Amino acid sequence: MSDQLLLAAETGREEGTRSSRRLRRDGRIPAVVYGLESDPVTVSVAWPDLRAALTTDAGINAIITLSIDGTEQLSVVKDLQRHPVRRDVIHIDFLRVTADQQIEADVPVMFVGEALEVTRANGMVDQTLYTLTVSAKPADIPDEIEVDISEMTLGDSIHVSDLALPPGVTTLVDPEDSVAVSLVTRSTREAMAAEEAADAASEEEGTEEGGSADADADADADSADGDDS
Repeated sequence: MSDQLLLAAETGREEGTRSSRRLRRDGRIPAVVYGLESDPVTVSVAWPDLRAALTTDAGINAIITLSIDGTEQLSVVKDLQRHPVRRDVIHIDFLRVTADQQIEADVPVMFVGEALEVTRANGMVDQTLYTLTVSAKPADIPDEIEVDISEMTLGDSIHVSDLALPPGVTTLVDPEDSVAVSLVTRSTREAMAAEEAADAASEEEGTEEGGSADADADADADSADGDDS
């Protein structure tokens, strides 16, 4: 997990759709801070500062220290709402946390290495799990989970139980859930099917030619028998 980030949050914002729109026009994002059995607090944060906090290696799982009315509160992003068309951030929820608290986070799963044996067999590695929900203390949440696919061969699969999680990090995801599978590509399957169809047609043609030759041979034999008589 990356170093903690400091983000100033202003209180006293008006609630409601119109006030939220005015805030966004002024370059600020409405937000709420809650958790740790304390009352929720409505705040706003500057969009450039928020964007900088969420574009570190930790991404949305960054540990953010909110500065609110002269006090600092450790937090993580719990929910981030975007405009359905423009995809602009329109609201954000911060969850108060403590350094020794176990929290859940969705961590990206990233492939490393190249499955050469699969490539040589005209196959591909299909990623079936893109994020893994983990539980850990805020500082122990990894930026990403790497999966080495270099030793995979055609027909292999990697499961959650095969992942090497960092110390202090656990997951309740089913160990048998697949992360990656290696399989024959669609184009290769089509080529194989076409080849099998061509082989079958060739065998059928050979059988028909053999049957015709046998019929001709029988006709010749019958003709020869008639001449002898």
